Amino acid sequence: MHTVAVLALDRVIPFDLSTPIEVFSRTRLPDGRPGYQVRVCAERDEVDAGAFVLRAPWGLEGLRGADTVVVPGVADPTAPLSPAVRDALRSAAAEGTRIASLCVGTFPLAATGLLDGLRATTHWQAAGLLAALHPEVDVDPDVLYVDNGRILTSAGAAAGLDLCLHMIRRDYGSAVAADAARLSVMPLEREGGQAQFIVHDHTPAPRGSELEALLAWLRENLARDLTLADIAARSGTSTRTLIRRFRDQTGTTPLQWLHRARIRRAQHLLETTEHSVERIGAQVGFGSPTTFRDRFKRTTGVSPQTYRRTFG
Repeated sequence: MHTVAVLALDRVIPFDLSTPIEVFSRTRLPDGRPGYQVRVCAERDEVDAGAFVLRAPWGLEGLRGADTVVVPGVADPTAPLSPAVRDALRSAAAEGTRIASLCVGTFPLAATGLLDGLRATTHWQAAGLLAALHPEVDVDPDVLYVDNGRILTSAGAAAGLDLCLHMIRRDYGSAVAADAARLSVMPLEREGGQAQFIVHDHTPAPRGSELEALLAWLRENLARDLTLADIAARSGTSTRTLIRRFRDQTGTTPLQWLHRARIRRAQHLLETTEHSVERIGAQVGFGSPTTFRDRFKRTTGVSPQTYRRTFG
């Protein structure tokens, strides 16, 4: 039987804690046997879970010998990780244990160094903070989860369910995973990614930076057919200097930033207006409806029509 150790850190988020416990505990194999044994582990006897205090039946020794360790999110993702927890997670990884984080559980996992050089995700609201605190991690805020083999991370809240179902499918195949999904009243594979849930209508701008005025101008001119040379001319710099400043201050290129800002504005218009998809594409600067639909789906994982049906 596959053993899953769920690590309850101080100020653990109850939703994140309960997700792997419920999903794995209820998983059954075709012959009716349980697919997983679940251990709830903690560093101390009692764990503050916000609305209540819990007592975990296992200490950190419960991580040893587990096939999978799950790190749920915590209320303060910037809280320092204790040396004992860090060492326990590193030891588990060294033994070949699969380690998965849920939501902002990516932060304590990143603090161990186990995510260095790897692609990872977390809740979209915390993605910028994760990238700032751990620049050695390749943060992808748009996906529901990232599977690096032995190290996995999931995005916010319900994406933890997606990741748990993904691991069940890896362990026991699609039939067992589909049954677990039905018990959770979840699709085995959701269409799209985390990007479709982001609520701001433009990409974040670093306040007080050299680019702040330029980014405000770009947001006001999304409908224009802007080239890199146009943007550089507006900023009064060479294209090479402009690209370098964008990389340093936004983590992306000027045109990538512009494309994402256009998609965010399109999301807002799809949610709040009855304008046609063609009109919205033109309003946010796409030359043709086909180009707009392709770019929108590549960014959010769903078509504009599907997005509107979901959030409109």
